[in-house]
Parts: sequence; C-alpha cells; structure tokens
Amino acid sequence: KRLICWAIPLAVGGLATLLSGGMGNYRIINQPPLSPPGWVFPVVWTILYILMGEASYRVLVSGKDKAQINRALKAYGAQLFLNFLWPLVFFGGQLYLTAFFVLIALWVGIFVTMRQFSKLDETAGDLLIPYLLWVTFAGYLNLGVFLLN
Repeated sequence: KRLICWAIPLAVGGLATLLSGGMGNYRIINQPPLSPPGWVFPVVWTILYILMGEASYRVLVSGKDKAQINRALKAYGAQLFLNFLWPLVFFGGQLYLTAFFVLIALWVGIFVTMRQFSKLDETAGDLLIPYLLWVTFAGYLNLGVFLLN
C-alpha cells in the first residue's frame, strides 16, 4: 500500500510534466528575484510527491472512521488534480495569470487536505507543510513571471 500511495503523486507529477512539455520555456522567460535554477524543481517536487504519498498512506491505514478517511482522501485527490493542472496551464499554455489562480486554489486545497489529514493522523498533516510552503513560494514566482512577461 505504501508504494502505491507514493507512486500515485509521482505518476501525476510525471504525467503533468510530460503533457505540459516540461520546463522548456523556463530559461527564456523573465523571472522574479529568488528564482531557483531549473534543476531545483524536479528535485523538490520529487521529495514533495513522496511526502504527499506517505501522508496519504498514513491516513489510509490510520484505522479511523472510514467516512472521515474518504473525505480526507477526496480533498487530497482534489488538490492533486489542481497540482496536475497547474503545469499544463503555466508551461503548456503559458497562461501565467490563469496559472496563478490555479495555484491559489491549489494552496487552499492543500490547506484543507492538511486539516483533514491532521484529524486522522497528526504526522500526515505535518508532512504536507513543506508542500504548502513550496506552493506559497511558487505563487510568488508565478505572479512574478506574470508581471514580468
């Protein structure tokens, strides 16, 4: 079960990268201050996807109320869909303002998921903190790209 839970967000991220064309235009767009080099993104996202997978695993095997687990996993699935959508809009469509709004929705989805997960397993909720922080930083970068391009 653990490996399947890890594989799901990794597969979602990999598919989104494939369908969006990856970060091909990242080097040529104007970027805001503090923009990391391109190689940082796949490293960070791989770590975050594993943390997401571990968090979902902990919720799945928490032994708590099934309805509560299902609600938490639905919130997780919704935010994972937004996570999938963002690179398609940002890199694939180069719709930077639209992508920023997708990131806002993603941030809210992560926050809701953290709350739901924490009710079932406190560590599961805590495992999503780096993800929320990274998406906050990504929001700054996304808005900066929109304003500069």
